[in-house]
Amino acid sequence: MSNLKDILYKELALKSKVNVEGINVKPSIFKNLELGTKYQEQIHGLFEMDHVDHVGTLFPCSFTSPNGLNYNFNWDPRSEVSLEFRDGEFYLLDRGKEQFPIKFFERPYYYGLKTSDGTAMSHVAGFNPTGTVGVAYSNECALKDTGLDCLFCNANATKNTYAEVENIKWKNPKQIGETVAAAYKYDNGKHVNITGGFIPERREVDYYIDVAEAIQEHVGAEDFNGTAVIGAPKDLSVIDKYKEAGYRTIAIQIEIWDKNIFKTICPGKESECGGWQHWVDALEYAAGVFGKGKVRTGFVSGIEPKEKILEGVEYFAGKGILSLTNAWNPNPGSKLEGHRTPYPEWHLDLAQKTYKIFKQAGFTFEEYFDVSPSADFLVHDIFRIEEERLPVFNK
Repeated sequence: MSNLKDILYKELALKSKVNVEGINVKPSIFKNLELGTKYQEQIHGLFEMDHVDHVGTLFPCSFTSPNGLNYNFNWDPRSEVSLEFRDGEFYLLDRGKEQFPIKFFERPYYYGLKTSDGTAMSHVAGFNPTGTVGVAYSNECALKDTGLDCLFCNANATKNTYAEVENIKWKNPKQIGETVAAAYKYDNGKHVNITGGFIPERREVDYYIDVAEAIQEHVGAEDFNGTAVIGAPKDLSVIDKYKEAGYRTIAIQIEIWDKNIFKTICPGKESECGGWQHWVDALEYAAGVFGKGKVRTGFVSGIEPKEKILEGVEYFAGKGILSLTNAWNPNPGSKLEGHRTPYPEWHLDLAQKTYKIFKQAGFTFEEYFDVSPSADFLVHDIFRIEEERLPVFNK
């Protein structure tokens, strides 16, 4: 069994490399894949995660290794990781050396359905093979009007590039309720993450309450395992309303732990939402409302020193709060486009140290699943490997 874990950790190291460097392919290779019909295609609901824009060219979302680790597909023509297609199969290569055959994920059934107003459900909510339904209700951030966007964020740039071409629009609660219900019914959806750009606080809470009611109505259950991703409200008692509305978990993304770096990287969060300390206060208040393991924050890992991030992860874990520490991707269109994230080994080490902090704090895989926008980050995989949760352990 230890040999199998060693193999899986080698695959995980390659996954970290794919996260950081992307995959170098000629788009024409995907003529061999029925994208948008049989296999799941990328839809730019909020962010462009590929390293280069590709308007009008379809790419797949993700694929799996023979041992069951999920990899996100991110296109980067400069990467030394590549794909090859031969004899009806795709293979992953690193520096020209074949690693293993891969399987792309099939398109969810609900992607072929429409809401009652005729909107394609695939454009209302994305689907992750781990069972998470991702709703980006808004594909822009209001901070663009003040020029105070977070420097790593490309939400507004993504909207400018893709929204008209892909017909991406604001989602209303009924559309969301119908789509989440379909994903739960037909595609084994287990969790929904509701997020979007920065909008005024009063409008945000009212909208989230309406969305919760619509999901409850269409799913037919009060507990729909939903995460509300919100900004830190000026009035912290507003957080109670999300719990009352039926969200199981809540997320408040602080992004940066170092106070001074936070001011520079997140100028809007600093000036419009009370600053770094208020974001910390909001998270601690949320933990008091939702409980241990029911609140998450996130770090854009790679902008500040690793020790600072781990300091934040450990601090929040002590308060019952989970953290995302996935690799920062200098997205196209963001103000940090052209910068570099740290090496894959740096990010893998961060994930391993984050996992250890979580275990020491008593967090479970199920809790991390419930608070995450998807369950295929490196830390999730370390849980799966260490706790032998992958199907390959049963062979």
